[in-house]
Amino acid sequence: MNANVKHIDCTGEPAVLSEICQKILLEAKSCEFDDDILFGLHLAIEEAFVNAVKHGNHGDETQKVYIEYNVSPEKVEIQISDQGKGFSPEKVPDPRCGDNVYKTGGRGILLMRAYMDHVEYNKTGNSVFMVKYRENTSDRMKKRQ
Repeated sequence: MNANVKHIDCTGEPAVLSEICQKILLEAKSCEFDDDILFGLHLAIEEAFVNAVKHGNHGDETQKVYIEYNVSPEKVEIQISDQGKGFSPEKVPDPRCGDNVYKTGGRGILLMRAYMDHVEYNKTGNSVFMVKYRENTSDRMKKRQ
């Protein structure tokens, strides 16, 4: 991210999530990102925030969630971190396989990866960095050819 990064330090209260989504999506909309991208951004932000509160901070709404984001005409970058000990994303079972198909949870990471162009966790596993480009990767590659 660059010098235009905005920082939000907040608690894990549900009302805060709505304000954060509204703020970031309003900026993306002002950069003329289309409704499909806005939908995906909203979903990814919600999933990452809820995971930070529920799994990272173990539902303790007094613990902090840290959000850094940058919205430009080309892309939206978002980093969401919690105060937890972290986890190994590669150890999270695929919700599309076996008995996981019938579970009511466990799809957040899958959805974030589906709607964002880049999703990366830090080594500790308590911070996720996501990027959504105005044009997806395959469209950018076609234009270069």
